[in-house]
Amino acid sequence: MGKKLHQKIAQFQDANMIREKGLYPFFRPIESGQDTEVIINNQRVLMFGSNSYLGLTNHPKIKEASKKAIDKYGTGCAGSRFLNGTLDIHIELENRLANYVGKEAAVLFSTGFQVNLGVLSCITGRNDYLILDEYDHASLIDGSRLSFSKVIKYAHNDMADLQRKLSILPEEAVKVIVVDGIFSMEGDIVKLPEIVKLAEEYGANIMVDDAHSLGVIGEKGSGTASHFGLTDEVDLIMSTFSKSLASLGGFIASDADTIDYLKHRARSLMFSASMTPGSVASVIAALDIIESEPERITKLWDNTNYATKLFLEEGFDIGASESPILPIYIRDNDKTFLVTNQLQREGIFVNPVVSPAVPSDSSLLRFSLMATHTFDQIDEAVEKIAKAFKDVGVTTIKEKI
Repeated sequence: MGKKLHQKIAQFQDANMIREKGLYPFFRPIESGQDTEVIINNQRVLMFGSNSYLGLTNHPKIKEASKKAIDKYGTGCAGSRFLNGTLDIHIELENRLANYVGKEAAVLFSTGFQVNLGVLSCITGRNDYLILDEYDHASLIDGSRLSFSKVIKYAHNDMADLQRKLSILPEEAVKVIVVDGIFSMEGDIVKLPEIVKLAEEYGANIMVDDAHSLGVIGEKGSGTASHFGLTDEVDLIMSTFSKSLASLGGFIASDADTIDYLKHRARSLMFSASMTPGSVASVIAALDIIESEPERITKLWDNTNYATKLFLEEGFDIGASESPILPIYIRDNDKTFLVTNQLQREGIFVNPVVSPAVPSDSSLLRFSLMATHTFDQIDEAVEKIAKAFKDVGVTTIKEKI
C-alpha cells in the first residue's frame, strides 16, 4: 500500500482503544449453531442478540432441504442470475414470495443488502427524489448514495416533517418514500397508514424494507403492508432471508413491469453471483414451516410481551419499541461496553450499539427475542441485565415504585 494510505489507516484506533480496555465485543466466535443457547469459549451463553426471530436456523426440515439441494445442484451457481446462474428453484421461490407478500412478481438477490443497493441505485433518475426516514437501515442509505437522484431525509417517524419535505418537491418529479417496516435498532413500527395518505396527496410511491418484519407481523408473517391492510398501496416490498427465514439472500416484490425493469437495471443483481442452491432451498422450507405453523409467530409475540413487561417493571428504558427488538438504553458508550462484557462473562449475549451507529447519548443494548426462547431464559437474562446495570452504575434504570 502507498505511504499515505498506511498513514490514513494508522489513524483508525477506535477498535484498539476498546481492545486495550479488554472490552471489545465484536466478531465474537460462536462454536455452535445459532440457537437460544450458543457456545462461546466452551461456555454456555444465552443468545439474545440474534435475528432468528422464529428460531428456524437449526430446524431439521430446513437443514435437510439444504442438503438435498446441494446433492442435486451442487454448492453454487458459478454466475449471475442474468447469465448462467438461474435455477428452477430460484423461479419457484420468486413465485412463492410474490404470492406470500401479495405482489405480482419478485426477484431474488444474493443478500438483502444487495437488494437495497441495486433497487435504490436505479429505480429513480437525476430529476427524481428518494425520501428516507433518518433511521433507515444502512443498506438503504448506501443504496440512495449510489443513485443519481436527490436524497431527502425526514425526522424519524415524524409525519409532519415528512409532509414538509414532500410539499416542497416538484409535482412532476418521481418521488419514492423509502422506509423500514420495523426499525432495526429502535424496534418501532413505521407509521405506514399516515405515509400512505401523504403519498397519495403528493403523488409519491412507497418502498418498505421488511427485513425485520417478515415472519414477525402481518398475515402469516407476511410483513408490514399486510399488518396494516395496505398491500395494494405499497409499491415495493423487500426483505432478507437471514432473519426469520433462516438462510442468506433477499428479494424485492412489486408489479411485474417493475420487477422486469429491475432484472435488467439493478447492477447488484446483474453483476453478482446468484443465491446458492442450499440457501434457496432453505428459504422454501422455512416458508413451508411459517405457513403451516402459525403458532411460532404467536410464541414469538408471547415472548416479546413477557420480556417487555419484565423490563418495564424493572424500570428499564426501552424506548418506543413495539416488536421483538427491544433497545435497552444506557446512553453512555463506555458503560455500554462494560455491561456487555459483564453479561458475556455471566452467560448472556446481547449486542452493544454505540456511536457512530447511534448518537453517543443514545447508546443501547439490542435485546432480541426468538420464538424458541423460554420464559425461564428470559427471566435469567432480565435478572442478569439488571444486576449488570447496577454493578456498572447505569443511571437510566429507574427505581421501582
